[in-house]
Amino acid sequence: MPLICILDDRVTNRNIFAKLAASIEPDVTVRAFGSPLEALAWMAENTPDLVITDFKMPELDGAEFTRRFRSLRGCEDVPVVVLTVYEERSFRLSALEAGATDFLQSPVDHHEFLTRARNLLKMRRQQLVIASRAVTLEKELRSSERSRQQALRDSSERLAQVIDTVPAMISAADRAGRCIFVNAYQASLKGLEAPALLGRSAIDMFGPEHGARSAALDRLICESGATIPSFEEEIVTRGGERRCFLTTKAPLRDAAGDIVAVLTTSLDITDRKRAEGHLRHLAHHDALTDLPNRALLHERVRHEIAHARRTDRKFALHLFDLDRFKGINDVLGHHVGDRLLRAVADRLRATVRDSDTVARLGGDEFAILQANVLTVDDTTELARRVREALAIPFRFDGEEVSTSASIGIALFPDNGFDVDDLLKNADLAMYRAKADGRDGFRAFAADMDTSARAITVLESDLRRALVRNEFELHYQPQVDLATGRIVGAEALIRWRRENGDLVSPGEFLPRAEENGLIVPINEWVLREACSQAASWPKLGLPPIRIAVNLSGVQFRKVDVRQVVLDALEASELDPKRLELELTETILLQDTGTVVGQLKALRDRGVTFSIDDFGTGYSSLAYVKNFPVDRLKIDRSFVDNLKNDANDAAIVRAIINLGHSLDLEVIAEGVETAAQVAHLRAEGCDEVQGFYFGRPMRAPDLVELVRRETLLVRTA
Repeated sequence: MPLICILDDRVTNRNIFAKLAASIEPDVTVRAFGSPLEALAWMAENTPDLVITDFKMPELDGAEFTRRFRSLRGCEDVPVVVLTVYEERSFRLSALEAGATDFLQSPVDHHEFLTRARNLLKMRRQQLVIASRAVTLEKELRSSERSRQQALRDSSERLAQVIDTVPAMISAADRAGRCIFVNAYQASLKGLEAPALLGRSAIDMFGPEHGARSAALDRLICESGATIPSFEEEIVTRGGERRCFLTTKAPLRDAAGDIVAVLTTSLDITDRKRAEGHLRHLAHHDALTDLPNRALLHERVRHEIAHARRTDRKFALHLFDLDRFKGINDVLGHHVGDRLLRAVADRLRATVRDSDTVARLGGDEFAILQANVLTVDDTTELARRVREALAIPFRFDGEEVSTSASIGIALFPDNGFDVDDLLKNADLAMYRAKADGRDGFRAFAADMDTSARAITVLESDLRRALVRNEFELHYQPQVDLATGRIVGAEALIRWRRENGDLVSPGEFLPRAEENGLIVPINEWVLREACSQAASWPKLGLPPIRIAVNLSGVQFRKVDVRQVVLDALEASELDPKRLELELTETILLQDTGTVVGQLKALRDRGVTFSIDDFGTGYSSLAYVKNFPVDRLKIDRSFVDNLKNDANDAAIVRAIINLGHSLDLEVIAEGVETAAQVAHLRAEGCDEVQGFYFGRPMRAPDLVELVRRETLLVRTA
């Protein structure tokens, strides 16, 4: 049974890494320590197969611990992974020089943690298999009555057969640098038989660059007698494919203890490196369109600012969203809206230069970073090309869809000296373009105050809406996949103006977040949702759960704990039937006050879920800090479950992560029977989406649940 040791002076980290380590394989054993000295004392009598240690600890840092661990008997080749929050190269080098095998940057991505740990355990098992076979063969030689020479030949053949079955490159070179052994796996990568490689130099086998580096390391081992810890290197196969290997080099000694050769073992980690690259890509790109996201755009704008200052050049930031996109979503459905966004992204890519950056900031909002602008005319020319590209109608399954864009332009350094100023001024220019009739572009001007006036008007309308009770709640059912029954409903606010028009939350909640009106609006939602939910059992409904979204602004403005308790007391709703959905804005605050309020409500029976899980860069790191009961998979991963293997893998990983942490998992945006079947097969607990019902008014939800309950009772 593999033995993994976790070393961290923080109990929370120990518990999380212990749970992750325990999920690597069914029969893995995990031992956790809070003290480096206690761990070393225990490891003096017990040899682990993998050690995960924090770098910064009270008694010893990760480098010193690793150095002492390497001196223990049998621990010379045990993989050691050091976790560190420090990005400086010196900390990593000190850990590697002390004998660390690998390191991970904190906060640790759990998927990367599992992938690296699994590969290192695999390499450790291979080392132990070889060592065990060598010990066994040595015992057979000592006890054998047969000819020692024949026994030696037999043993060598058996050992070679064992090594040939290992899926890793294993070879040995003598002190002169000539190959004296190579296994079948390595020979197959060269397209040759193993005997054909014997006697060749490293340069003959790997080429001048890689071969010279390998030979130099072999000479270093022969001179120092020390094992070189695992390092990553890239090797080109005979087919021209570049693959990444984790390589270890160790001296081979004769009976007198003299070094006669160097053993090289290389484990193929290409798949792991591809997974790491995919995770980095997900963190900086939009999942729907694969365009750079807001974070990557910010990074590239900052880089462009630094370049422009050095070269005294200008660049422009174009900010725009699609006109009438909400209508397309409402009339044709979100699946058509998503296809439109992808098609728009493709046209934008084809419109700009290679040096420009097209980004999707969220929803139907896009941005273009236009580099090397010589005159203002360059910016207007690009805006015209964007308009022309979007003017051609899109066709989806025979349906013609037309859209346009309102574009705002901000120029560096004329309209701002940093990212925030440029985005703000481009946004102001965009709203001026909208006010001028949409399907146009405007460059920022100092006298633009359209945005400020719009905010003032909207704030006034929202205040009147609160007084006149113009808001109403719609409810979307949440279904238990195991039973097929409705077990909850999410409360979604709508604004019905005096003229009867129904306004979706996306059109007014962002502004309400900015001007603080979100606080009284969300308090109204909470009171109304609790009151409605409390009345449902009296109408013959089972005690279903009601889900209400919280805003990060509330935590900064009011005592959320008291607001929730007041709503529960006024409605007499059982706290166990209330679920509060946390957004990344709330999680990013991560203050003791916020966590304290949530835990106080949790003690009263209120449950919590993380909304849009998987879309934030650090979502995984938040789970351990908050009293969460449920993870909500974002609809962007559900949309393409059948067609996108990456989305399917992400959904599976979130479900497995949630269940490993004793959390339930709910998927939103479920619109097809195929999605339902896929999620049920993956073990997802609950779902919600248009497939089961669009957001509906309270009477319609009551009628829907009544029909379901009646069918169950009469079945």
